[in-house]
Amino acid sequence: MITNDAHRQTVEIPGPWTHRTVAANGAQFHAAEMGHGPLVLLLHGFPEFWWAWRHQLPALAAAGWRAVALDLRGAGGSDKTPRGYDAFTFAADITGAILSLGERRAVLVGHGWGAYGAWTAAAMRPAHVDALAVLSMPHPLVLRRHLLRGRFRHSGSLAWVQTPMAPERRLIADDGAHVETLLRRWSAPGSAFPDDEASRHYRAAMQLWPAPHCALEYQRWLVRSLFRGDGRRFAKRVQDPLTMPVLQVHGVQDSNMDLDLAAASREMVAGEYHWLSLESAGHFPHEETPDAVTDALLDWLVKQRDRHD
Repeated sequence: MITNDAHRQTVEIPGPWTHRTVAANGAQFHAAEMGHGPLVLLLHGFPEFWWAWRHQLPALAAAGWRAVALDLRGAGGSDKTPRGYDAFTFAADITGAILSLGERRAVLVGHGWGAYGAWTAAAMRPAHVDALAVLSMPHPLVLRRHLLRGRFRHSGSLAWVQTPMAPERRLIADDGAHVETLLRRWSAPGSAFPDDEASRHYRAAMQLWPAPHCALEYQRWLVRSLFRGDGRRFAKRVQDPLTMPVLQVHGVQDSNMDLDLAAASREMVAGEYHWLSLESAGHFPHEETPDAVTDALLDWLVKQRDRHD
């Protein structure tokens, strides 16, 4: 049994940031915060938690932004509720967190499943999203159409997580060894990520039961909703192209989510759009090539600030 103290030690990793709890959409969310200025809300992917943004938090704060890295529902120090992993709740979690942080709008930066939520929040609740940066994840409607054609290859871990409980047991077996396996498998060949520290933190966070089950429920909802009414309602809600600025970043060597599939998201953006492919990165560009991603984010954010001034 993991105690509350052990839970905090696993999640609240010391650093230049401040840890806090945010109440939003009927749940409590853990976040790490740095800086003052316009809000940039950072959303992690699978199988990670807020610490994935440790490289970007100080740089964003130093550049005059209020950077907040949020643990998604079910991950890290956030509430691990039995339900609430559908896309509708996901979007409400994100925009609810923006409001609870005392802001009306924010720039969203998401990776992987965090990017899926960011795309969704921007489409469903555009009044709360100034701009959107997404890493390693196509637009939800692009991904949905791809899966409806039966193309699960190079679409992440969607196929193997659909069976009940076996994937959860695999994620926590041998002290979370499979988490490290996924991080290595989806990174570019020869990448220095994950190092021992990253592996230790991500393996430990995934063992905060029921974190494995919660993390997989996002992916299960996507597949199970393909032929259901809620999936059709979701597709209708996100069908209009986005009008806010979008930066899309993808690692050329991403073996988890196909590069061409991600690039097809361009059709879902009616506003200003920037595409950046990183030759030496796999599925985790913000961790494999942190300087390149941070520089790209800062350059893009300067343009967004200038646009509002």
